[in-house]
Amino acid sequence: MVKSAEGGQVSRRGKETRPGGRAPGEKELARAQFFGLKKWQYIAINAFLIFHTLAICCWCMPFGSPFIAACRETLRPYFVWSGLFQSWDMFSPLPKSANAYMEALVLYQDGSTTIWSFPRMEQLTLTEKYSKERYRKFMESVLDEKNAMLWPDVARHVARLPEIRGGGPRKVMLVARWSNVVRQEDGTFARGPWDEHVFYSYDVKPEDLQ
Repeated sequence: MVKSAEGGQVSRRGKETRPGGRAPGEKELARAQFFGLKKWQYIAINAFLIFHTLAICCWCMPFGSPFIAACRETLRPYFVWSGLFQSWDMFSPLPKSANAYMEALVLYQDGSTTIWSFPRMEQLTLTEKYSKERYRKFMESVLDEKNAMLWPDVARHVARLPEIRGGGPRKVMLVARWSNVVRQEDGTFARGPWDEHVFYSYDVKPEDLQ
């Protein structure tokens, strides 16, 4: 290697590198070394970023081809484990047409009752939303009859809450409350009247409170 007039270096083959003597490929490796990364760590991080970007694109594509369906089924364990799954069909072609939330009606041994509300995003502060946003998806899953196997566990969870367990709960009823979004004649939308339905009732057992 010999120095050029511009301050760079020239290889034995006569090709000039960038000023400072580093080829373009060496610059990225130098940057990785600056942050204390070994070459294999740098390659692993970039491989993961490429995989994750492609996985998200595949997962969120609004197509129903057999190939995309097979890719999603392969990626499902990874997205479920990481909690990064997202279905964009909530926006199109048929967005949700109702506002809904869930409460628990608790009956105590002495005959008294109380209502315990699951976290509702519109009632929380920004900091509370950060840690409890997943309750929105949790509620949507619980209200789906396909997930009825979750209902006993949800009822037991409510019965075991410190503020509930201390009163001696006898029965926990899960209540769905919803209001349909109604399209007006002028093309605008308005909220319809609220309705409610007790979709599950659970008799609390002594061992549930242990």
